[in-house]
Amino acid sequence: MNRSRPVSLLSLGAVICAAFMSTAEAKTLRYASQDDPQTLDPHSANLLPTNRVLSQVYESLVMRDKNFKLVPALAVSWSQPDPKTWRFKLRPNVKFHGGEAFTADDVVFSVERAQSPLSQLKSSVQGVASAKKIDALTVDLIMKDPNPVLLNHLFNFRVMSKEWSVKNKSETPQNYKDREDSFASRTTNGTGPFKVTSRQPDIKTVLVVNTEWWNKNSPEKGNLTQVDLLPVKSNATRAAALLSGEVDFVLDPPPQDIARLKQNANVKVMEGRDARVQYLAFDQMRSELLYSDVKGKNPLKDVRVRQAISHAIDIEAIREKVMRSLSVPIGTMVTPDVRGYSKDADTRLAFDREKAKALLKDAGYANGFSITLDCGNVQPAADICQAIPPMLSQVGIRVTPNIVPQTNYFPKIQKFDTSMYLLSWGTPTFDSLYTLQALLHTNGGDASGKGDSNYGRYSNPKMDQLISQISVENDLKKRDGLIREALLINTADLPVIPLHQPLVPWAMRKNIDAVFTPNNVAYFFRFKIN
Repeated sequence: MNRSRPVSLLSLGAVICAAFMSTAEAKTLRYASQDDPQTLDPHSANLLPTNRVLSQVYESLVMRDKNFKLVPALAVSWSQPDPKTWRFKLRPNVKFHGGEAFTADDVVFSVERAQSPLSQLKSSVQGVASAKKIDALTVDLIMKDPNPVLLNHLFNFRVMSKEWSVKNKSETPQNYKDREDSFASRTTNGTGPFKVTSRQPDIKTVLVVNTEWWNKNSPEKGNLTQVDLLPVKSNATRAAALLSGEVDFVLDPPPQDIARLKQNANVKVMEGRDARVQYLAFDQMRSELLYSDVKGKNPLKDVRVRQAISHAIDIEAIREKVMRSLSVPIGTMVTPDVRGYSKDADTRLAFDREKAKALLKDAGYANGFSITLDCGNVQPAADICQAIPPMLSQVGIRVTPNIVPQTNYFPKIQKFDTSMYLLSWGTPTFDSLYTLQALLHTNGGDASGKGDSNYGRYSNPKMDQLISQISVENDLKKRDGLIREALLINTADLPVIPLHQPLVPWAMRKNIDAVFTPNNVAYFFRFKIN
């Protein structure tokens, strides 16, 4: 995510050439994306562009192999001495990039840091009451209640050096919402396969291979020695740079250029489904909307209005014209590869303008109303933000798109400064609880993390009750039934309107070997340059 600015292909080449020295031994991947990480603090902002970079640097107790199965990482094994205790035996002889030895103290510290009120990664230690050091290489996670899928959540947990954090006054996460600057937001010190050696926001971030990585002899390991991350906002420039050979890999090639890229003999395109859903959400807390001509009441509190909006959206037109067929329409907030997905909850209201008009009339808005739609300035969100207003205008809802630079967008909606907004949401744990708890639980504004990303402040006691039951239910069949019930409530209430699941293309030069992942994160340690 980066500020919008013109970037010519010539200037991009100058940036690359100034920083990149080609040698026979060096294997530098030049990686272009429209996004730039917003912070380097591993427990601050839960944003995909940030996670993509930090997953190269920081590690968890568990990781996923190239088939996306959970396997040991900083923990070599785990057991459950009792239903509320998970015991992890830690990997010996692991060093942080700064040279500090990895021990149980770092795990305990990182759990407590991830649980900070300022952290947006509380879900990564879902259900953990406390962490207890048993010895230098053994740590217990004591649960508030049993959590049968704790390992799924820990995949998104990141371990920091306690010594380094204390030394650099970074014991608590950066206050991302208030745009705080901190040492940990600018500098990294993980145990992972790459180190951040240079960081120029909106210009370039350089990752250099960690030659002391504990997993450097993995059979999955590739041969990269360096990765240059180049934020390039312009769709045309990213595609042209790949075609000319000035960059090697583009994680987000423009949908309109995919056919052309596939026809080039020096380029190849990989495609897969992202475990992510693009959705609309609404302010359902205020008695009067901030950005609407309706005074004295909030039309979005009426389910009939939300249903009308859903009926008015021509999702097939968005799929064909905006997404260029690189999406699958969806009616639920979790994708089919996520535990708890329910086919009968995956139901969209049919595109029906007359039905939408009738619902608005029944709700008391026969003449419609005006409202602002907030969106980030990245693709495809910005194009979708332009496509939806004409659709809603056909039923009388007059929408003004407000496309905001990403550096300002998330702090804006995190302060609830919005009436209607467009976002996408992934489920990195591949378990529905993560999404239900973050998006559909009442936003408590506390250290629990419940409702952390519920910026519309939807609140339904039945939903909250179900989420609480799901978080402690050990019988997985019964748990799946509770998830289904919660997803059906979302289908009926429409506090958020799911739009589609993206089909993700990665484009690269023919000499690049990459391993695609369903969370749309490129794990560079597996990449090869031939």
